[in-house]
Amino acid sequence: MSNNTLGAFMEQELVSQPEVWKRAIEQCELEQAKAEHLLPADGERIAVVGCGTSWFMAQSYAAAREASGKGVTDAFAASEAFLNHNSAGRQYDAVIAITRSGTTTEVLELLEAVRGKAVSGKPRTIAVIGDVNSPGTTLADAVIGLPYADEKSVVQTRFATTALVYLLTSLGIELGTAIEDARTAVTEPVSQELLDAEQFTFLGTGWTVGLAHEAGLKMREAVQGWTESYPAMEYRHGPISIAAPGRVTWIFGPQPEGLDADMSRTGALYVNTGKHPLAELARVHKVTLERARVRGLNPDLPRNLTRSVVLNATA
Repeated sequence: MSNNTLGAFMEQELVSQPEVWKRAIEQCELEQAKAEHLLPADGERIAVVGCGTSWFMAQSYAAAREASGKGVTDAFAASEAFLNHNSAGRQYDAVIAITRSGTTTEVLELLEAVRGKAVSGKPRTIAVIGDVNSPGTTLADAVIGLPYADEKSVVQTRFATTALVYLLTSLGIELGTAIEDARTAVTEPVSQELLDAEQFTFLGTGWTVGLAHEAGLKMREAVQGWTESYPAMEYRHGPISIAAPGRVTWIFGPQPEGLDADMSRTGALYVNTGKHPLAELARVHKVTLERARVRGLNPDLPRNLTRSVVLNATA
């Protein structure tokens, strides 16, 4: 297998993101107009859950929803979600589960545990899902299907970002700039400096912290590389100590005051393009693919990973 064929599915999927995002925006606007109950109403308290990449998208949506004044929104890894509806301070009106495969054990177990909105004390459940023929669709009270964003590659790109685009659009956030910036991001050649870099640290603020965590995960999965991720204001509280020539610090969205000057003293490459954060995540997808290829790795089939984590025979 030549290096150019490694990650063939990932390449097709990451390059398709701008058009798939556009479709998700249109779907969201249509579905929300027809069925306002599909996603929680403004003011409702919600929990958003997922595993791996989907958990990081949950973090981004939760931060964006609260910042938009839409209501209390907490994000959990599905295995750690604290949804005891009788516990003070955790009375959720709805639970949103983000899942590409619809087969992940932790997500299915959580949906089963809170199944049935008619049951007293149970929050309504909504699944944002890629495989609309999976078990996850039978366990939620409502399903937002994104089959056109589903993927063959084990390493996620377009499903995660498309789910987030749908959810951000539901908050009234305009994403036209993200689409336009992403058209360039997914096709630009990757510089030799990024291909050769020893280490990457990704930073974000507010809703982009989840994007930073996802960028770090993406490169760990596909490149088996040393990556870290932090809220941008936390970076100078220790992690900046590893910044050095041959390493990269990459920020999504606005930078903290003075960070560029601090970075210039480290000798590390500081990536701060000012482009839309979602487009920058798509750019990381492209960089990740090319870094995997030059190392002879196949991100469609990364070491020790499968498309879905199923922990028992009945999940």
